[in-house]
Amino acid sequence: MIIDLQRFVEHNRPCWTELEQALNRLEAEPDTRMSLESLQHLHLLYEQTTADLARLSTFSAEPEIRRYLESLVARAYGEIHETRERRRRFYPMRWLFQTLPQTFRRHVRAFWLSLAITLVGCAFGGFALAFDPAAKAVLLPFGHLQGDPSERVAQEESVSTDRLAGHRTTFSAFLMTHNTRVSILALALGMTWGAGTIILLFYNGVILGAVVTDYVAAGQTRFLLGWLLPHGAIEIPAILIAGQAGLILAATLIGRGQRARLSTRLRSVSGDIVTLIFGVALLLIWAGVVEAFLSQYHEPFIPYAAKIAFGAVELVLLSLFLAKSGGRKADRAKL
Repeated sequence: MIIDLQRFVEHNRPCWTELEQALNRLEAEPDTRMSLESLQHLHLLYEQTTADLARLSTFSAEPEIRRYLESLVARAYGEIHETRERRRRFYPMRWLFQTLPQTFRRHVRAFWLSLAITLVGCAFGGFALAFDPAAKAVLLPFGHLQGDPSERVAQEESVSTDRLAGHRTTFSAFLMTHNTRVSILALALGMTWGAGTIILLFYNGVILGAVVTDYVAAGQTRFLLGWLLPHGAIEIPAILIAGQAGLILAATLIGRGQRARLSTRLRSVSGDIVTLIFGVALLLIWAGVVEAFLSQYHEPFIPYAAKIAFGAVELVLLSLFLAKSGGRKADRAKL
């Protein structure tokens, strides 16, 4: 029984206000994922408010307060006992800065495996070219890479006109399309239980290792870094992440140590795979723009030091983004 109604309201109103504010936030952001502690606290507020309503029902005065508490309890009951699937809204910035890096870190072992396979390919390509220079025609499928590096550098640096004038956008689009196809192929080959993805990553590593060895041996390391680093700092990690997605798919198909059905396993990783491959597409768009508008221009147009510094900054920022961004998980948000 309530003896002093005014004192009862003053004592319990903070609890009602806190519950109302929590419900307003939940209704404004229906996709918010609460931590266990936040859920327990919400339920405690709901129970206290329900008890206050029961006590107030025995008091005939103040019908406005009773109606307010009835509405509050009904809203809280609906939130706590909701069973229908809510329509999820897509928030691009949240996806970019939280979902993408969190997904990458959740499967980071697959990324390290993708990197290791590529490095093995790099070592193979480098040693093969060092021991047999005649193998360049086999290892490097691109014609502009099969000549003497010193001659190519001299030719590139002697160009006095903008050879991509009027064609930079077209060239950039071609690079984006080509690299995206390679990335999607690396993912799709995960359907071969990972064998195709491993071969593709290894082959890309062979080409990269052979090119690096060829130019370093010719004393053109500075040109190599100024040429590859601006776009390669983004493009190479993007290919590795595509390989990561393919290896995730392969591991899901193999299902070692998992008792769930194949369809269940595929559903569990489909969202992560889509997230990674869309992230790869964004990275490759940037890499294509940089390659067409910066990487293809050498001294005296653009100093090598500036290009190398630009590529190094890109690599550091990308590493920090993947390692740190989205560290505060959405489900830790407090009411």
